[in-house]
Amino acid sequence: MTAAENVCYTLINVPTDSEPPSEISLKADLEKGEIKAKTEALKKVIIMILNGEKLPGLLMTIIRFVLPLQDHTIKKLLLVFWEIVPKTTPDGKLLQEMILVCDAYRKDLQHPNEFIRGSTLRFLCKLKESELLEPLMPAIRACLEHRHSYVRRNAVLAIYTIYRNFENLIPDAPELIHDFLVNEKDASCKRNAFMMLIHADQDRALDYLSTCIDQVHTFGDILQLVIVELIYKVCHANPSERARFIRCIYNLLQSSSPAVKYEAAGTLVTLSSAPTAIKAAAQCYIDLIIKESDNNVKLIVLDRLIELKEHPTHERVLQDLVMDILRVLTTPDLEVRKKTLQLALDLVSSRNVEELVIVLKKEVIKTNNVTEHEDTDKYRQLLVRTLHSCSVRFPDMAANVIPVLMEFLSDTNEAAAADVLEFVREAIQRFDNLRPLIIEKMLEVFHAIRAVKIYRGALWILGEYCSTKEDIQSVMTEVRRSLGEIPIVENEIKKEAGEVKPEEEVPAAPTQKLVTEMGTYVTQSALSSARPSKKEEDRPPLRGFLMDGDFYVAASLATTLTKVALRYVATVKDKRKQNSFVAESMLIMSTVLHLGKSLLPKKPITDDDVDRISLCLKVLSECSPLMNDIFNKECRKSLSHMLAVKLEEEKLSQKKESEKRNVTVQADDPISFMQLTAKNETTSKEDQFQLSLLAAMGNTQRKEAADPLASKLNKVTQLTGFSDPVYAEAYVHVNQYDIVLDVLVVNQTSDTLQNCTLELATLGDLKLVEKPSPLTLAPHDFANIKANVKVASTENGIIFGNIVYDVSGAASDRNCVVLSDIHIDIMDYIQPASCTDAEFRQMWAEFEWENKVTVNTNITTLNEYLHHILNSTNMKCLTPEKALSGICGFMAANLYARSIFGEDALANVSIEKPIHLGPDAPVSGHIRIRAKSQGMALSLGDKINLSQKKSNV
Repeated sequence: MTAAENVCYTLINVPTDSEPPSEISLKADLEKGEIKAKTEALKKVIIMILNGEKLPGLLMTIIRFVLPLQDHTIKKLLLVFWEIVPKTTPDGKLLQEMILVCDAYRKDLQHPNEFIRGSTLRFLCKLKESELLEPLMPAIRACLEHRHSYVRRNAVLAIYTIYRNFENLIPDAPELIHDFLVNEKDASCKRNAFMMLIHADQDRALDYLSTCIDQVHTFGDILQLVIVELIYKVCHANPSERARFIRCIYNLLQSSSPAVKYEAAGTLVTLSSAPTAIKAAAQCYIDLIIKESDNNVKLIVLDRLIELKEHPTHERVLQDLVMDILRVLTTPDLEVRKKTLQLALDLVSSRNVEELVIVLKKEVIKTNNVTEHEDTDKYRQLLVRTLHSCSVRFPDMAANVIPVLMEFLSDTNEAAAADVLEFVREAIQRFDNLRPLIIEKMLEVFHAIRAVKIYRGALWILGEYCSTKEDIQSVMTEVRRSLGEIPIVENEIKKEAGEVKPEEEVPAAPTQKLVTEMGTYVTQSALSSARPSKKEEDRPPLRGFLMDGDFYVAASLATTLTKVALRYVATVKDKRKQNSFVAESMLIMSTVLHLGKSLLPKKPITDDDVDRISLCLKVLSECSPLMNDIFNKECRKSLSHMLAVKLEEEKLSQKKESEKRNVTVQADDPISFMQLTAKNETTSKEDQFQLSLLAAMGNTQRKEAADPLASKLNKVTQLTGFSDPVYAEAYVHVNQYDIVLDVLVVNQTSDTLQNCTLELATLGDLKLVEKPSPLTLAPHDFANIKANVKVASTENGIIFGNIVYDVSGAASDRNCVVLSDIHIDIMDYIQPASCTDAEFRQMWAEFEWENKVTVNTNITTLNEYLHHILNSTNMKCLTPEKALSGICGFMAANLYARSIFGEDALANVSIEKPIHLGPDAPVSGHIRIRAKSQGMALSLGDKINLSQKKSNV
């Protein structure tokens, strides 16, 4: 066992810039110096021993000149010194000098100062030499009777560790501690004593608990936590004991300590699956979430509630608690609200949907009264989506929800309004009985809509679903009201000319005559160059959009007018009225075209929008049955088909989820009888306390993959050559936010290598936590050095460095072996994730770093290449499977992933199969990656570049 592998209890920061002092100067300070000098010298000795120096000559000096001192600082330092100093000779026998030390500690155990007694008892917990402990046993026992609780609780710990390591020194320890526990009044002492009995003699611990089980709720929280652990362990090992202790756990749910309540609820769920137990535990979790102020605690406890929901029998119990769960929405944190709404939505049923919708409606209205904040907008979106899902699953609720939500179409937050619009579009298509209500509300809020995207969607809905004569007339009225006086161009020129006062007029420049495509003249006033700025709110909304140059809304308006005009012609038999309505529609379209070609808007109309408006004018002038069908039937069919596909996908994903959760038992599965099962075979439920301890230590036992390439050997990196004097290789273990490098160092020479040090440096967002300590390697010896590296963000990192050492007896300078670079793979931090199309588009627009990767592969089919990229990058394909199915010459797909640090990564795959090059031609195209940080975009691009080609293995 090398020095680096020795058990270490105390870590001391070592300044690297100072020169190590000589043994002679240290000896002089320890012998003749003042208290301050002796303290400093003792610190230096401790640091040198920790660094691997052997200082046998100083042992007797310290015993003679330092040990008798009564200074508290020196006594503390001596405890550290005796912990780390070698206490045995090379053949394993105890050093003679240690007897003197033992006597000094016997005196300290009888010292009148409680701090010295307690510190000495803590030190004895770390001793592993029974010869040193044996003479101290009477003094340790006596400390159990001390007046001060600090001494008593450390005496219990000392007795426990001695009993665990050397039972023969104190065979009656459980009995002694049981008697101590019965008479003890201090909470911390009782906790330590009870903890010892749990691990040393469980029966005595249970006997004690049985005597005071009715007073458990009066105990301190530290003792209650240990009692919960004991009950869990006893019931886990012996299920027949459950009935005896379950009442105690119920009582602990009412504890004043949040930690005790949390542990008691977790234990209750594992001990009993009765509905009353599950309800009590869930209620306890909900109270904890509401009362605890820390958001991390809220999220952890919410996760426990979500775990409960995953169990099919527990889900029904939780459905009754949906209204209690919704109380969590009072928390301002968005992540907590998001999880809560998702949980409530998973638990919603026909029994509680009405109450849920009432609460959510109130929450939506509340967001309108709160001062605008980024999270308020996002929260409103979450609420709208939750209500949307409720209405789709329970159509009866839609009539209550829609009037409230439609108020938000005029909201300044476009994202929330877009969600409302999407919901309204689905509702009006699915629920025929709600169409009159939706159209009525839509016409009410239409004039107040301020966002052009929402305006466009509202126009489409009105154009598609207004079927009565009155509704069609209302749409035309709203359009005229929103457009202002027409013709627009003449009206705008008049306004400008009227607003300019004579003294502001500019010397006349020659007027410029422009001819539009329609053959009309546009007169541009010479005053336009000195046009005064107008307030935007003076203009009606639609005219404002057009003057800003947004003519896409004009194309949408033309389609809407065409649909309602064709429907009006079919509905109204009076020819005069028909012609009047169609003419008015055509006038609006032509005046918009005229405006687009003039120089008044900020941007001219695009050719696509001109074509669309011209097509609509042509359709209205001819009114052919074919066009009537396309405008009034085919559009709705397309929407209906899209919604049906979407619903089918949702049902499929829900079915997959429910299949995952359903516990299926095969007819020929063996039946497990608890009474006949050996103790080591009870694998039905792992010990949660043991699992959490392993997780805290970073020793989570993951099942190794069956594939040998996925084993540890696949992650070993060779750092030096086989012919180097020191051979090194590293196993890279990525554990979420940190990386552990386990470096094997082999001395391949016949010399002893002293101060063999692994020096590491990092590139990227990596940070070395501590410098590995130096080693001494015997000829042909080997050792393992561990180094911890912290990771701060998702990007490819590089760890590089060298090994330096001195050859024993050589007078030359230090030798150095340069190591190969270790590249940290970005894939260890990236996980597949999903988001909506709207969120994807928003992120795509916001993210400023883009990396364009050219496809260079030997894969010949589009689908195979896409799946290869998905497997290589841990990304998820957001494009539905149906959109990618079928044989086609090209493919476009959106991919999305999120890192463990919360960073988003987007990718768009645009690939094609060049058919003209033959069936074996490889796929070609581009992959565009977008991310918030440059490192993420570049690292993901590098990963795709490296893994594009399919290996033949």
